[in-house]
Amino acid sequence: MTSRESDLLAQIPNQLFIGGRWVDAEGGTTLDVFDPSTGEVIRRIADASPADGIRALDAAVAAQEAWAATAPRERSDILRRAFDLVQARKEDLALLMTLEMGKPLAESRGEVAYGGEFLRWFSEEAVRISGRYGMNPEGTGRMVVSQRPVGPSFFITPWNFPLAMATRKIAPALAAGCTVVVKPAELTPLTTLFFAQLLAEAGVPEGVVNVITTSSSSAVSGPIISDPRLRKLSFTGSTPVGQKLIAQAAEGVLRVSMELGGNAPFVVFEDADLDKAVDGAMLAKFRNIGQACTAANRFIVHESVAAEFSQRVADRVRAMNVGRGTEDGVQIGPLIDDRAVAKAQELVGDAVERGARILAGGNALEGPGTFYEPTVVEGVVPGSAILREEIFGPVLAISTFSDEDEAVRLANDTEYGLVSYVFTQDLARGHRMIDRLETGMMGLNVGVVSNAAAPFGGVKQSGMGREGGLEGIHEYLNVKYTLIPA
Repeated sequence: MTSRESDLLAQIPNQLFIGGRWVDAEGGTTLDVFDPSTGEVIRRIADASPADGIRALDAAVAAQEAWAATAPRERSDILRRAFDLVQARKEDLALLMTLEMGKPLAESRGEVAYGGEFLRWFSEEAVRISGRYGMNPEGTGRMVVSQRPVGPSFFITPWNFPLAMATRKIAPALAAGCTVVVKPAELTPLTTLFFAQLLAEAGVPEGVVNVITTSSSSAVSGPIISDPRLRKLSFTGSTPVGQKLIAQAAEGVLRVSMELGGNAPFVVFEDADLDKAVDGAMLAKFRNIGQACTAANRFIVHESVAAEFSQRVADRVRAMNVGRGTEDGVQIGPLIDDRAVAKAQELVGDAVERGARILAGGNALEGPGTFYEPTVVEGVVPGSAILREEIFGPVLAISTFSDEDEAVRLANDTEYGLVSYVFTQDLARGHRMIDRLETGMMGLNVGVVSNAAAPFGGVKQSGMGREGGLEGIHEYLNVKYTLIPA
């Protein structure tokens, strides 16, 4: 570890952030945070108990009334200052994410830019919360429709985008006037702790944002979700966990936002511009080392261009550099842990046993660190596990189709529906795909769709609700109707 890395890690708080103060966990318990590229412990931080979780909710509840009454312009100004602070510390945030999550520095810098945009976007939306006023049809009264903050909210964020998943939830909640408790993933909590420090510096009042880190996620989350004072739950993660959280939230009839698993199809038609399709494939598959819910999972390629497409992506993949994310020129960092490596190996092995062929990669790399070669597998047959399960690794799996109807059938043959990617030069076909593919988002001739100004979310078992865009702030607002006699 370099002195630069050691100095940065020493600046990261190692306590819980509750009520505007850094405090130890109950009993002084701690957990270790690891660098997946080396397996070394890089920071020891507080490990919250269920009682600590309730302490955090207490703080959020106590701050809710005053924060909801805070002028929209003031909330906006605080978020804009937070955006500016993120930009000022972008190199520190990028390095920190690379150290705890493993992605290459260039990608971490991209996440800082993307994650920061939610702060800027919702700073602008804070002053645009609107309503309506008008006479009712009978002429007996005037209707006032207003929007009020939902109230104290609980966020459970994933490990793969430590900054962006925090800003994507916190920014709209604060803009709407909601206080929050955030539980970052055990594997990558340091970025959220650093971000909480920046929020305090930006002027977020005590108790408005609270951060609890823990190795006992369900034990700490359960009492918070069942507390009748909580009014909103937002989770990003796997569908099985999301289903359990939805069931827990049902008892309190909580407002729920769920951004869950994906199994994104990447459809390449016979008329596609293959240069664009290959470029798009590299972005859609290998960004974040393939560890993204938006990562293309199934490459469905027309049989007339499948051989050329497969060879071209394999050539690109064989040239990719694998290594520690802090090193110059590295494009593929480590997977998050040993389980991720084992899953990639298992899915590739199953596909090969069923007749698929490896064109590039296909092996786990010896440690230290949890590395898996970027891989291309062609000729994947129906029934292969790699077509059903979210890979969450740098494995590009290719199967073929013969006509448009078959492509649609294959693309929709999943319980998930987060995002899809389509490459075709036929505009009419592109519009048909918009209508026919069962996903909440779609990229037409592009390999990346995420943008703070756009609504992010899926259909079917990929979740409910939207983050970002004009729609994002409404997840944290309740509509109130008042009748005034004429």
